[in-house]
Amino acid sequence: MTSFSNKDRRKLSKLLKAGKLSPVLEYVSNVPPKKVLSTLIRSFYQPEGLERWIAIRAFGTVVARLARQDMEEARIVMRRLMWSLNDESGGIGWGAPEAMAEAMAQDETLAREYARILLSYVWEDGNYLEHLPLRRGALWGLYRLAQTRPEIFKEIEAWRILKGYLTDKDAESKALAILALGYSGNKELCDEIANNLSDRRTVQLFINDTLKELSVADAAAMSLDRLSCSDI
Repeated sequence: MTSFSNKDRRKLSKLLKAGKLSPVLEYVSNVPPKKVLSTLIRSFYQPEGLERWIAIRAFGTVVARLARQDMEEARIVMRRLMWSLNDESGGIGWGAPEAMAEAMAQDETLAREYARILLSYVWEDGNYLEHLPLRRGALWGLYRLAQTRPEIFKEIEAWRILKGYLTDKDAESKALAILALGYSGNKELCDEIANNLSDRRTVQLFINDTLKELSVADAAAMSLDRLSCSDI
């Protein structure tokens, strides 16, 4: 497949709505990267279900492939996502932090260049995203970065900023920060993470390619186990 017609766009949209990752990844692998991005981005605006998450995963794969072909073009895509989060853009930037993170998950060069920018979106002295849903997206992105690029997550010392979210009032923000901190390798955080073992509020998160419901306490237990806090 060398071109991308309206029929192709409808086919991809149908696959995205079906909420299954493998067929989408197979489909976009045969499409010139720049031709498919706009269709994927449109699915970022779907508020519920797997469609937006499948689109975000596919977006990361496509941008990583673009980076291997032409890194500067991939950087342009990343900068467009960043611009969408700027107040001056006139838009909202739904899904932009998550999409940035997924591209970083798939390409190490992009991760090294943009990880600190992603972190700045959850830092009050940085490019802090005031809109909670966008900030949650950046926190999910940091979790994804921690999961796939733990060495970079550690290099940028993301734990210094994320530890402030261990007492956040928003359950989803707290759970995402806790999950990310499990990859920090910093056992000094064990006690603060353990303080959340009594927080039974539940959230729905996209983890390991599926939507999963878990409590803040579940997230804390997972991170304590990953940090081997019981060995202290």
